Amino acid sequence: MRLHRLDLTAFGPFGGTQRVDFDELSTAGLFLLHGPTGAGKTSVLDAVCYALYGSVPGARQNGQGLTLRSDHAAPGVRTEVTLDLTVAGRRLEITRQPPHERPKKGKRQGTTVDKAQTWLREYDAAAGVWKDLSRSHQEIGEEITQLLGMSREQFCQVVLLPQGDFARFLRADAEARGRLLGRLFDTRRFAEVEKRLVERRRAAEARVREGDAALLADAHRMQQAAGDTMELPELAPGEPGLADAVLTAAALARSTARERLTVAECGRLAAASAQAAADRALDDVRELARLQGRFGEATERARRLEERAGEHQAVRTRLERGRKAEAVAPALDLRDAADAEHRRAAEAEARARAALPERFAEAGAAGLAAAARRAAEELGGLESARRGERRLAELTDERARLDRQERADDDVLTETESWLADWDATRTALRERIESAQEAAARAERLAVRIEPAQRKLRAARLRDRLTGEAETARARVRAAEQRALDARAHWLDLKEQRLDGIAAELAAHLSDGAPCAVCGATEHPAPARKDAGHIDREAEDRALTAQQDAADTHGRELRRLAELERELAAALAEAGDTPAETLAAEAGELERDHEEARREAGALHAAREELRAAEQEHERRTAAQRDAAVRAASRIGHRERLDSERATLEEELAQARGAAHSVAARAEQLERQVRLLTAAADGARAAEDSAERLKAADGRLDEAAFRAGFDTPRAAADALLDDTAHRELQRRLDAWQSEEAAVRAVLAEPDTVAAAQRPPADLATAERTAAEAAERLRRASSAQDAAARRCAELDQLSARAADGVRRLAPLRDEYDRVARLAGLTAGTSADNERKMRLEAYVLAARLEQVAAAATARLQRMSSGRYTLVHSDDRAGRGRSGLGLHVVDAWTGRERDTATLSGGETFFASLALALGLADVVTDEAGGVRLDTLFIDEGFGSLDEQTLDEVLDVLDSLRERDRSVGIVSHVADLRRRVHAQLEIVKGRSGSTLRQRS
Repeated sequence: MRLHRLDLTAFGPFGGTQRVDFDELSTAGLFLLHGPTGAGKTSVLDAVCYALYGSVPGARQNGQGLTLRSDHAAPGVRTEVTLDLTVAGRRLEITRQPPHERPKKGKRQGTTVDKAQTWLREYDAAAGVWKDLSRSHQEIGEEITQLLGMSREQFCQVVLLPQGDFARFLRADAEARGRLLGRLFDTRRFAEVEKRLVERRRAAEARVREGDAALLADAHRMQQAAGDTMELPELAPGEPGLADAVLTAAALARSTARERLTVAECGRLAAASAQAAADRALDDVRELARLQGRFGEATERARRLEERAGEHQAVRTRLERGRKAEAVAPALDLRDAADAEHRRAAEAEARARAALPERFAEAGAAGLAAAARRAAEELGGLESARRGERRLAELTDERARLDRQERADDDVLTETESWLADWDATRTALRERIESAQEAAARAERLAVRIEPAQRKLRAARLRDRLTGEAETARARVRAAEQRALDARAHWLDLKEQRLDGIAAELAAHLSDGAPCAVCGATEHPAPARKDAGHIDREAEDRALTAQQDAADTHGRELRRLAELERELAAALAEAGDTPAETLAAEAGELERDHEEARREAGALHAAREELRAAEQEHERRTAAQRDAAVRAASRIGHRERLDSERATLEEELAQARGAAHSVAARAEQLERQVRLLTAAADGARAAEDSAERLKAADGRLDEAAFRAGFDTPRAAADALLDDTAHRELQRRLDAWQSEEAAVRAVLAEPDTVAAAQRPPADLATAERTAAEAAERLRRASSAQDAAARRCAELDQLSARAADGVRRLAPLRDEYDRVARLAGLTAGTSADNERKMRLEAYVLAARLEQVAAAATARLQRMSSGRYTLVHSDDRAGRGRSGLGLHVVDAWTGRERDTATLSGGETFFASLALALGLADVVTDEAGGVRLDTLFIDEGFGSLDEQTLDEVLDVLDSLRERDRSVGIVSHVADLRRRVHAQLEIVKGRSGSTLRQRS
């Protein structure tokens, strides 16, 4: 990377536009940046860093772009930094403008803030012109970082060599060195490895503990299943040996359970044998009791049979008479049927004769039949008259229908003529309603277009009124914050100036006899300065600086808030103008009311159109109905005449056929009823005569059957007759008596039953009690065996699950052991890590060793071969190896800590360390060539000879076409370094003066 040109405008202490020509300064290879304290030497380096990364180095960066602006700049001049450089073979130009506060344009009050802007251009050597690449802050930042290969922190350490930092680096402890090297070499990935290993160790440990907890839970279940005879290991989850202890205890519990099962099985077998013997004895007693009871029961049944012998003989006699009476039953049934039939026929004949006139009371069946035939013949002659009568009714109905149609058509014609008379007026009114609704719809559309702008303008006016008050409040807060920031800055500058005035006394406070002065290097201090009563120390200055920065931050926030309010207010003003919100609200309300009224009137358009369409359809319908009614009236005239002629003819014919009846149908109904009654009476008379003959024949057959069956009279036979139910009941009683008699004889003849009756009575209660006691003993023995078997099965199952858990846990435990060893090794806590060095510290130690080797090449030349920097990994505090850095003194041959170096020695040692670190970081970043370096202060601590050696080393950097800028106020350097950039401080701001 080579710098060509730097342009500054209103940046830091520079109120106007200044230019630095690095090409001219770099011609000699070594150039000097000098000027009084506070003139802005470091601001030039800040501008280079700001152009590249958009922020300034280290503690000078507070994240607020507005603080970069020069207090000496005119209000209309915007802060800008432009850097022209070559990196990775590309000529680039970067221009950055931080946020800028300026007065509002026109006559508006207040200020506004312009956003930060960035430009990136590349020089096309073939075309000889600059080409724009990007205006995106993010894209430009990514492009520059990728080309340089370094972050802002690395750039500030490698290119802008801060000697104070490296002097502190030499004297710092291992932890402070680790923080700096960690930022430069980005060893976060190694720290992340340590962190990940710790997390994996914790996760694996948690899984192992979880598995051990599950194993212990199974062990507790096994202890409960074993009846608390199992002893659990006194180990916590995660402790080694827990799995083996649990499996051993489980094996002992299973062995004990199986022994108990064997004992329970033997007890159950003995109880089963005793129970079988008791059951056999009980069966014998029960059989004896059954036989003795059977004999006694048979004896009692024989006694009861003897007592019922008379009843048995009566049943037998009753069944015998019933079987004889069954031969007379058909004749009895036939006679009863004939008698019932005769009574029904006589009753039917009486009913039929009761409905006839008195003249037929004595007529026989033949006379009644002849009268029925004569009435039927007369009824047949009335069929033609009945058809005529039906036709006459149809003619009457047709004539009435014509009359109804005529009245209906007259009503239709009257109503239609009245409706059609108002048709023209109705149609005109409906069309006027449609036109009015259409006009209202058009008016509503026009008003709808105006409502939204009016409402938007009203909202903007209300926002304008609210923001106006908020902006005034914000302006007051900005003015107050600005005043506080100015007061804080003035206070800080006053304290800084007072401290600089008394800096000699502050430096003298650290002097001791024999120790070199940090400014002049002298070891004698004849007249050190003394602190006065009002001396300002660094802590007071830092507090004032912090207060000034806080005030500036507050001022910046208030400015941004005011700018945001003013942008919103400007937008609201552009939208609403100066019209009062009340006027706009009234206009918007009137528009909405007119629009609502127009929409309401337009809403009747559809109904009016539908009403007109319905009216037109009604007009067509009524016109057609009027025409159809006139046609029907003309056709009814001829039809009515035909109906009247046919009706007169039919009425004359029917008058003759009716006779005395009021109608032919009535006469026909009379004849039909007469025929029906005569026919029924004739049939009833014939049926009564026939049934009387059949009854007489049945009586003769019944007398003959009763005599043959051995009964004196038919009534006796009827009384002896049994129905099916009585017969079955008597037969059942007879069969039951016979079966009982046979069963009793069979039992009393059994040898076993007779022998058992001769033995003493059986003691069944004692035998049952003995069998129950034996069964209870067997049940208890079986329960004990089942419990022992369940205990064995449960222990087997739990042991298998525990063994399976141990097998599953084995890989997890191996993984935990492996991860724990790795985590302890990388964290420096493992016994295998002899030096107790963390992984990140180990990597940084390797980097520090490379830096020490690169720095030694220059340190030996600066010290005329006396000093060599070496890395030391000796253990530091807490027993861990640190990032030690020692210097080997060739004059004494001894190695000592870098903190023992004098002021001048510390300077060139830190310079060599900075140059060596620059080489290592450059190689780490991909070998980006650094052609321009800056060294900030520290040369005042060197004597003349050492200064010459240091300048020779710096001058030797030109061998690789490098240029080095020295930032110092040491007067002797102005004589030794010819290319100079002088910063001149003035009341209107600093200016640059360049000399080659």
